[in-house]
Amino acid sequence: MNDSSATAVVAWLEKHQIPLYLLALLVGAVTGLSAPSSAHTFETAINPVLIVLLYATFLAVPFSAIGASLRDGRFLVTVVVLNFVLVPIVVFALTRFVTGNQAVLVGVLLVLLAPCIDYVIVFSGLAGAASERLLASAPLLMLLQILFLPLYLWLFVGSELVEIIDIAPFVEAFVLLIVAPLMLAALTQALARRHRIGTQAMDLMASVMVPVMMATLAVVVASQIDAVRTEGAKLVGVVPIFAAFLIIMAVVGLATARVTRQDVPATRALIFFGATRNSLVVLPLALALPPALSLAAVVVVTQTLVELIGMVAYVRLVPRLAPSSARYGNAHSGHRTITDP
Repeated sequence: MNDSSATAVVAWLEKHQIPLYLLALLVGAVTGLSAPSSAHTFETAINPVLIVLLYATFLAVPFSAIGASLRDGRFLVTVVVLNFVLVPIVVFALTRFVTGNQAVLVGVLLVLLAPCIDYVIVFSGLAGAASERLLASAPLLMLLQILFLPLYLWLFVGSELVEIIDIAPFVEAFVLLIVAPLMLAALTQALARRHRIGTQAMDLMASVMVPVMMATLAVVVASQIDAVRTEGAKLVGVVPIFAAFLIIMAVVGLATARVTRQDVPATRALIFFGATRNSLVVLPLALALPPALSLAAVVVVTQTLVELIGMVAYVRLVPRLAPSSARYGNAHSGHRTITDP
């Protein structure tokens, strides 16, 4: 395949990426349901494909812009308040409907109280959000959720649960899924400034972003869809909670951005950051819970399925909620201009 043909294929993939992601979800579901014995194989493939996806994602974000993003104190403070003050209030209200089943309650709390730090960058980038600000915020959010998650679980469930949770899988996931691909991407970008092979690696990863994302979605769904089907009756009540969370947080994220006078890319980033959850990183933590709480892991996976579908909708809807023609304020000036809401 010559360069022009390859460019045309990449352009076609990018143009049709939303229906392709839906197709990947469907393929994963059909595969997992028709061959349930393959679930374990697909489960072992989750981390490898996620690492490749995050490596490609981090490569697309110029690290030179991260320093400036870290100096954007207003955005960082807003992200922290959104995820560790406003989200817990929403989660507490929504989980009052499942307090009768502790395993379900724990699963919902685990996943909704942990802000996403991985594929949110992919989906938000498709909607024109400030991906470099999300990337700059990711390490801070990961550290804060390690600190705050046990506190909120203690407040919402009780001290007995906190004592039996093993934090090691959480830390391992952070190192494996975030630190490793982030460092590799930084090294690749540094290499690209000096050698052609680095540039070629960046071009290659950019060209396969859509297929890698499709593979990730298909693998996650195929690995867990049969477990979701098996426990379907117990999960009926959590689907409306997860769907409601996506709707509510779109409104909360938009309102928070307006109050703090964020620009349009930052506004879109905040909407995504408030709504997306850390399900793939939290899953190892849920799997490490005692047998009596084993349903929590299936609840986490259910949230993943609902959220992935929701993210496809977000890519279309968030630019309409925060259109480019609207400015809710300038993050670097003292005036505020509001046009098309």
